[in-house]
This record gives sequence, structure tokens and C-alpha cells, in this order.
Amino acid sequence: MKHLLTLSDLSRLDFEIFLDRAMELKKRQKQGTANRPLVGKTLGLLFNKPSTRTRASFEAAMVQLGGVPLFISSQDTQMSRAEPIKDTARVLSRYFEGLAIRTYAQDEIEEFATYSEIPVINALTDMYHPCQVLSDLLTVMHFRKNYESLKFAWIGDGNNMAHSWINAAAVLGLNLHLACPEGYWPQERIVQEAARKNPGKILLTSDPVEAVKEADIVNTDVWASMGQESEQQARKKVFLPFQVNAKLLENAAKDVIVMHCLPAHRGEEITEDVLEGQHSVVWEQSENKLHMHKSILEILINQQ
Repeated sequence: MKHLLTLSDLSRLDFEIFLDRAMELKKRQKQGTANRPLVGKTLGLLFNKPSTRTRASFEAAMVQLGGVPLFISSQDTQMSRAEPIKDTARVLSRYFEGLAIRTYAQDEIEEFATYSEIPVINALTDMYHPCQVLSDLLTVMHFRKNYESLKFAWIGDGNNMAHSWINAAAVLGLNLHLACPEGYWPQERIVQEAARKNPGKILLTSDPVEAVKEADIVNTDVWASMGQESEQQARKKVFLPFQVNAKLLENAAKDVIVMHCLPAHRGEEITEDVLEGQHSVVWEQSENKLHMHKSILEILINQQ
């Protein structure tokens, strides 16, 4: 495993390695124990999309591991003047020990990986968000100790987060129910490929009540992702029945945990009382990005 581009590329053992190391690193940090295996190493953060949590957590993770992060806005590079990705990738491979990329097209990050001599990490594309779902699984393990016997519900858009949850469900055998409006379902190719690996346990519906029935985990995201701002008002009307609110949660397990990768549009995909309520774990979820990113960076950079 040289790169982390999509969760479908991982084995179950890969998941376990990332999760186990993240749990250990989180424990060590809470104990005040320093862990600096990346002294003298540098991480490039090549971002073509705005970010709060992903950028901050990757930068903090690299510093805490003893390394140095260097942020690069794509618009400030020669790529904005049509330099080929393959040229940029080979040059940056000479400067850094790892490269985290946040961009629009999955093809771009795949091309970077093809020509990079260093690990390439998908820090979000329009198609996938693998690091976030790994962090979310760490959160699930924090509150539930394991994920094997749980029912996961995804409510809302069939977006990059939904795709990565489907990938994870395929590899780990998760019981995953997704409720999305008609016309906003995950890509059929991704669903079919996952269903072949995990038959009968990845289910799609347009009924959010059905999806959350007895669910242990209820997860949601914004209705319009970055790049879809012009669709915001139209999507509000379509997605309103898919709001995660107290009434919907009455159908879930009594000890359900509610997750949201943030930023949240309070009063749209999730209500204020649920986001701030007793079932919400979003702040622990957000913190766990730091610990998971430390795990990913340590493992991928040190394997070279």
C-alpha cells in the first residue's frame, strides 16, 4: 500500500492497521507522550478546495509527528498555467516525503499517484473522502468498541462521503443503509461493485425512516457540496424530508450516535437540537481526524 486514494483499494488488514495505530496515537497524546517518528520529513498539502478541519488536522498531525507541513494552493502553482500534472508530481516527489491532495476530480489524484515516487493521500475529491471515513470509523470504535454488529445509516446526498462509506462497507462487511432522494443516489458503478463484495448488506432507499430503523449510527452531510453552490436552493426543497431531526431519530436505536463530518448547515440537513444533543459525537469525530491523519502519515511515509 503506497498511496491512499480510495478505501476500495484497502484490505481489511489495512483498515485494522490504520485504526489500531490511530487509537494508540490518541492514547499516547492523552497521556502526554511525545511521538516523533517523522523528524526531518516534509509533507506537501496541495489544495484546490477550501478546508478547515482537513488542512488543520493534517498540518497539526505532521508537526506532532516531528515533521514539517508545507501548504500549497493549487492556484499559486504552475498547474494554474497548464503545467502537466505528471511534471508537477515528479518535481514535488523530489521535495517532499508525502503529498496530501484536496481537489475536484478523482482522475487528477490518480494521475499524481501514477507519477509520484512518494505516497499520495486523497484529502478529498468530488468522488471520495477516504481519510474522513477512516476517522469516522475510529469514532465509532471509541463509542462502540467495534463495528461488526452495528447498523449504519447514511441520510442525504449520495456524495463523496456516501461513496467512501460504501467502499468501507464492502471491505469490512458493514451493514449499511443509505437513504437518498431519487436522482441523488450514489453512483451505480460504486454500489454494484460494493454489493458484489458484500451482498445483501448495502441497501439503498428513498425512505429515511426505513434507513434509520434500529440504526446504531446515523450519519449525514451537507445537501450541496463544494462546487454545487448554484444548486443549493433547489436541493433544499428536495432534501427537506431527509433532515436528521429528533422525530427521525425516534426510529433509531435508543443509544444511537449521530455523526456529521462538518461544516454543518444547522436547520438544513441536521437540526440544532440534534447536533448539540446527547446523541451527537461530532466534536469527538472532528478531533479524531487528527489522530487518524497521524496514523496515515506515519504508516505511509515510514514504509518507504
